[in-house]
Amino acid sequence: MRYDKKWFWLFVLPVLIAFSIVVIIPLITGIYYSFTAWNGRVDQIPKFIGLKNYLSVFKDENFLNAFIFTTKFTVVSIIIVNTVGFSLALLVTRKLRMSNFMRTIFFMPNLIGGLILGFIWQFIFVGVFQTIGETFKINFLQGWLSDDKTGFWGLVIILTWQMAGYLMVIYIASLQNIPKELIEASEIDGANSWEKTRHIIIPMVAPAFTISIFLTLANSFKLFDQNLALTNGGPGNATEMLALNIYKTAFTFSKYGEAQAKSIIFFLVVAGITLVQVYFSKKKEVEM
Repeated sequence: MRYDKKWFWLFVLPVLIAFSIVVIIPLITGIYYSFTAWNGRVDQIPKFIGLKNYLSVFKDENFLNAFIFTTKFTVVSIIIVNTVGFSLALLVTRKLRMSNFMRTIFFMPNLIGGLILGFIWQFIFVGVFQTIGETFKINFLQGWLSDDKTGFWGLVIILTWQMAGYLMVIYIASLQNIPKELIEASEIDGANSWEKTRHIIIPMVAPAFTISIFLTLANSFKLFDQNLALTNGGPGNATEMLALNIYKTAFTFSKYGEAQAKSIIFFLVVAGITLVQVYFSKKKEVEM
């Protein structure tokens, strides 16, 4: 038994050290800096100012608007991304000849980095959409990123295109674990495709929905690269999300203490929402 414990700590200790250096220590340091008026200069000792940064955050209209925009974006993204991902999983598990090829194609956008992805879709929205709109006199396609409404849907499209294929893989793994006997029994009883999906498939893949909704929720709230590359928060900060707002507070206005206070609030909000989501999703699984 002692021999096993030694090997356990031998393998776990490097990971714990790395995790502490990358996550735990920066988190504790960040909490301290959130109570200071730090401007980012390493040659100055941060001045302790108590809760002033936190009070300033709740008076910051840009932060509150970014929070509202991010919340709306997250709700819409959870619905659309999971619907598309689940639909793709149902499509590629129908034993089609090109199923493996389709799986690869649908998953590939997830391999593209956020900034590159943002610039690709910026070219599509600005270059391609604008040209088509001007050629065929379609006003809806013109100035997509110069309007807050179409800019919002542009961000939803970009996240859906990137994440749907990744969630598809999760749903595929869950769909393949459904006992074939259940499907065959339902077919014998005369169930159609919709009835099989509603009463058998969806309840059986409930754990996959829990994981996928958690991933979508976390990634939607933390979205930064795509927001920076696609709209940079424009027009007039109308499409600015929380992560971008925190970034600008720190690196544009050099308010590192206030930015850190925003980060702590951001962390608590995301952690709280995701824990509640997982709790109720798990509870729903048991009921099913």
